[in-house]
Amino acid sequence: MVWALVVSLVLTLLLETGFFLLIGKRNKKDLLLVILVNIITNPVVVLTYLLAILYTDWNHVLIVIPLELFAVLTEGFYYSKYGQDFGRPYSFSIAANVFSFGMGVLLQRIF
Repeated sequence: MVWALVVSLVLTLLLETGFFLLIGKRNKKDLLLVILVNIITNPVVVLTYLLAILYTDWNHVLIVIPLELFAVLTEGFYYSKYGQDFGRPYSFSIAANVFSFGMGVLLQRIF
């Protein structure tokens, strides 16, 4: 389980910071904020997901949707409160999480 947490966090940090740079953002403080916010949200989301899969028979989608919604809202809040160049912080949060989640699914299918 620890390995899954580490891999997920590293991939999320690479993908979401990559997304940040890919869309043309360059503010170093905002980049640090993206990293810090993901260090806060990713382990909570992944651990909760793994425990829910392990100890419940809930549908995968019923677990993922509220967890991703939590991540988007939490990250969007921090981007709006502490970000410097996030014109639409919740839109950025949604886009970054969709990108990260989608790439994660793709990478799982490849490997």
